[in-house]
Amino acid sequence: MEDKNFKGHAALLVAYLIFGLNTPVSKAVLMQGGTSALALTFYRFAGATALFWIASLFTAKERVGLRDLRQLFLASLIGIFVNQLPFIIGLSLTSPINASVITTSSPILTMLLAAFFLKEPITWKKVVGVLTGAAGALLLIFGSMSVDHDRSAGITGDLLCMLSCASFSVYLAAFKRLIIRYSPVTSMKWMFLFATLCSLPFCRRDVMAVDYAAIPADVYLQIAYVVGMATFVSYLLVPVGQKRLRPTIISMYNYLQPLVSSLIALALGMDTFGWTKGMASLLVFLGVYIVTQSKSRAQMESEKRRRH
Repeated sequence: MEDKNFKGHAALLVAYLIFGLNTPVSKAVLMQGGTSALALTFYRFAGATALFWIASLFTAKERVGLRDLRQLFLASLIGIFVNQLPFIIGLSLTSPINASVITTSSPILTMLLAAFFLKEPITWKKVVGVLTGAAGALLLIFGSMSVDHDRSAGITGDLLCMLSCASFSVYLAAFKRLIIRYSPVTSMKWMFLFATLCSLPFCRRDVMAVDYAAIPADVYLQIAYVVGMATFVSYLLVPVGQKRLRPTIISMYNYLQPLVSSLIALALGMDTFGWTKGMASLLVFLGVYIVTQSKSRAQMESEKRRRH
């Protein structure tokens, strides 16, 4: 594997492991009360904005033209605002199981959108890899469902999670060329600033209504994880993968999220490791491997030129 590809895979592996833990942590914050989904989303946006702008003081300065600022605003709207706000509201209305199942559609959407926006070929290897990974993720999710699982989760929550998933797929496919022009700190400091400003009309009332003195210390620690790790660190790493890997490969890392949830349950003694989880894990990683072996448009064009 080329060095640049290794860095991209390493960055995404860490980012999506952190994302995987974010779902149960965010759900725990919402279930303990004291803060709403809208307030938690605003903490993510505003907290990450502050951290990225502070980080920019210690990195090389990059000038962003007005045209690219407009594009970064659109990328922020689709990749952050419409991705995170509907997801956290949807998660408050539905179950983590339902939310996890919906995330498995992301690589399929991304593969189709990359073909449209970037003219990336839909090869048999790519299709087989995406479906293999999806089969593994779904096997793991449904294998972890208890018999008495609450199946009454609201359809509104499911639809919001689906909107969130679709928006991030569009972001990965449509804005790759824009994101690779700048460092992760530069692109993210502007995108999160725009997301924060866009969220103010929706979140201001909920943020003002929170009784901060009544929030337990452990909830503050969970919120710190959501802001510092699942937002700042993860969104610092995702552009590293965007610069080096194709959108479909990036989206395949969504399948790690249910794996992380399962590993957490195992570590806490809430679950056991059986053949179902072993087979599911194997399918997920096999799917990722198959997709990485598929040829990009540039590779296919290069081979075509050599033949002629």
